[in-house]
Amino acid sequence: MSVPVLLLEAAGPESEQLARAAAAAGHPLHAVTDAATLATYPRELRQLLQGHLVTDFARPGQALKDITGYGRRIGAKALLTVNEYLTDLAARACAALSLPGNNPERTAAARNKALMAAAFDAGHVSTPRTAIVADPRELRAAARAAGFPCVVKPADGAGSAGVTVITSPQQLTPAWHAARQAQVMYGMPRDERLLVQEHVGGLEVSVESVTQHGVTTHLCITRKHTTGGIHRVELGHTLPARLPAAAERTLLDQTDRAIAAVGVRNGATHTELVLTPHGRCTVLEIGARLGTGHIGVLIQHALGIDPWRTLWDIALGHPATLPPAGSGYATVRFLTTPHAGRLVAVTGLPEVTPTIPAARVRTATDTHVGPATSNRGRLGHVIVTGRDPHTVDEQADRIMRQITVTVDPGTAT
Repeated sequence: MSVPVLLLEAAGPESEQLARAAAAAGHPLHAVTDAATLATYPRELRQLLQGHLVTDFARPGQALKDITGYGRRIGAKALLTVNEYLTDLAARACAALSLPGNNPERTAAARNKALMAAAFDAGHVSTPRTAIVADPRELRAAARAAGFPCVVKPADGAGSAGVTVITSPQQLTPAWHAARQAQVMYGMPRDERLLVQEHVGGLEVSVESVTQHGVTTHLCITRKHTTGGIHRVELGHTLPARLPAAAERTLLDQTDRAIAAVGVRNGATHTELVLTPHGRCTVLEIGARLGTGHIGVLIQHALGIDPWRTLWDIALGHPATLPPAGSGYATVRFLTTPHAGRLVAVTGLPEVTPTIPAARVRTATDTHVGPATSNRGRLGHVIVTGRDPHTVDEQADRIMRQITVTVDPGTAT
């Protein structure tokens, strides 16, 4: 049955996938955004919308009133977001509209990492030792207690923005400024606190899950490709990760604890963890949303599961029937540059084929680019799929070696 649905922010790759899925199902789709972002909507996206609401996300209380009023006027039967900054607002709006959603009293812990640390502690989730600091003096004391290396991150950041791995006291001041300068979308209110965490080394993974009526299904484990050094930026995702059965059980057990701790009852979660060489599993953080960075597309290609349709089914209160996971394999690799300057060209991109379903540059030439210090520094991506993990990874590595990113450093600032 065709019913109106609401999407909190339709901009972005994952949001556009949700928009297309709603339109394909015949549901009149309405978007909620702010004026500046609405102006960036491409024509194709606008054509998918039956209507839209412009609000000010920087005023969460007023935004909630606007969304619930608009939702009642159109008779919305579902509300979703995959935007990290809007998951708490989405939970509160779902509660106000009596729609399937997450616990509005606890879901802020999936957005704010200071609240998340407290929720994880109360929920007996294995996490890095964490201190919450509010000034440079507290930062120095917390870093000494954690030992080096340690991690400094903003309480309300996303996409690795403002996150620094520091190895000496001399790096504390730059880390403080990096965390405080990290941008928050929509001009939303800032939490000025920082987290100082012990650095846990090992295999970095994420668990992609969906929950309905408090019952969770884990779709897969994703292996992450990250940079080293001060800024640990994700350069790729590969799924499903092939791990020993005991390691998988440990990862999924901790993921279940994390999901319960932040009050997720209906929807997707993306849980980031580290598996140490000694088998210790540590939860770094959780998002009450589908994983970004084209993880949903990888799930479609590798597992034969349509996560976008599944999320709308859950949001509508329909039984989310997941087919048996396929036996494929998929990876995405992101294009970056180690040099600051003007982007001149990206050459060597492969042709799109059945095994290379995506190869694109999203950053326009003549744009000023720089070394990726967060996930926002990605210039484009390539997706490779297939049946054999070794073959897929080898092909992706070969493609990345053939791509050349040319930057003119003469314009670096």
